[in-house]
Amino acid sequence: MTNKTTYISAIAVIFGLSIWSVAAVAADIKVIYAGSLLAVPGDKPLSEQTIVITDGTITAVEKGFVDAPTAAMNDTVEIIDLKDKFVMPGMMDMHVHLQGELGPRNDSEALRMSDADVAMHSAYFAKKTLLAGFTTVRDLGAKPEQIYALRDAVNKGWVDGPRIIASGGVSVTGGHGDVDGMSPDLLDMYTSKTICDGPYDCRRATRRAIKFGADVIKITSTGGVLSDTNTGTGQQMDDDELVEVISTAHALGRKVASHAHAAAGINAALRAGVDSIEHGSYADKQSIKLFKKTGAYLVPTLLAGDTVVQMAKAAGSDFMSPAIKEKAIRVGGDMMKNFSAAYKAGVNIAYGTDSGVSHHGDNAKEALLMSLAGMSNSDILKSATLNAAQLISMSTQLGSIEVGKFADIIAMPISPLKQIDALLDVHFVMKAGVVYKR
Repeated sequence: MTNKTTYISAIAVIFGLSIWSVAAVAADIKVIYAGSLLAVPGDKPLSEQTIVITDGTITAVEKGFVDAPTAAMNDTVEIIDLKDKFVMPGMMDMHVHLQGELGPRNDSEALRMSDADVAMHSAYFAKKTLLAGFTTVRDLGAKPEQIYALRDAVNKGWVDGPRIIASGGVSVTGGHGDVDGMSPDLLDMYTSKTICDGPYDCRRATRRAIKFGADVIKITSTGGVLSDTNTGTGQQMDDDELVEVISTAHALGRKVASHAHAAAGINAALRAGVDSIEHGSYADKQSIKLFKKTGAYLVPTLLAGDTVVQMAKAAGSDFMSPAIKEKAIRVGGDMMKNFSAAYKAGVNIAYGTDSGVSHHGDNAKEALLMSLAGMSNSDILKSATLNAAQLISMSTQLGSIEVGKFADIIAMPISPLKQIDALLDVHFVMKAGVVYKR
């Protein structure tokens, strides 16, 4: 139940302010009554808490359900009753691709859909992701102009979606991240201007990606499962190219995420100073040492691995070439055990799904796979909140329900600390104080 009550005295009580100081500026105020509140993932949940939100920011977290007496003043306060719910910070997915979903129509869609169609499709997938309880995402591979426009539209309130940290991609010629599987004339037409060769050309490509709007740089230090080539999943970007991209991006205030499957490519990227490794399928003992030495994050994307294995083995998977099928079954099947080893060794983990390989809106299924691999429910929630916020340098704004942070808040009937699949049933979604789902 939600009701709206106008009052001023309750605001003064909650904030410890005089009536006159509160009345000076009208504000958009919401009060949430949380039956069980996980304010800081990793800490013990609190019972019967009141959260006060003013203009999208958390301004108080109080013990008990604070009464809201009525007064005839201008401010409108919305009371949101979540007394029978488990309340926690909005989740964050550090690896998505909002512009599509893997499937048999991908080739025809690439030829038939205009850039405007792609942008509209992205907005549809963004809304699904938000309603699933993911209030912030990193998009690590999209048509730049369209994803930057969607990011900006969400920030301006024109489109409903999660907060988007959007990447610019830098890859080497013929490697994962370059176009493939097309006729030569189409390959020429679709080759990005941020495809590079050699350290100095890769420096140029990095600067270009940032110039045109990249929040983060995505590189591909190894081959990939879904590249329609038989070039494998070993290291493809040379050490000097990795060093140049990462140093250039850091100099311009951008972090770098590296797609990496094989250990050699993982380790080369870590030695070069990368901020996160995406997938990390064959991380070895040296990888773990480098992760812990540098503090880089592993974004495991177990859901993508599971998805491609199921697709490759299913009837009607003819849209996958033999090269893709072989890599899907081999790599997807190996990801769980290597993730488990990295987690047990104490590697920093940030939640990420590679959604777009899997269906958008199913992002919470990653948590089930992480749990099967041996990760505790508490650590899973931390990976999707505090750790993710740290990875994107937004710890002062996101990741917990504390005074001064954005009001990104979700709720569900059952505690995911007790039952991790509770994350599949999010009933309430708020982002920056705006309610998108009751």
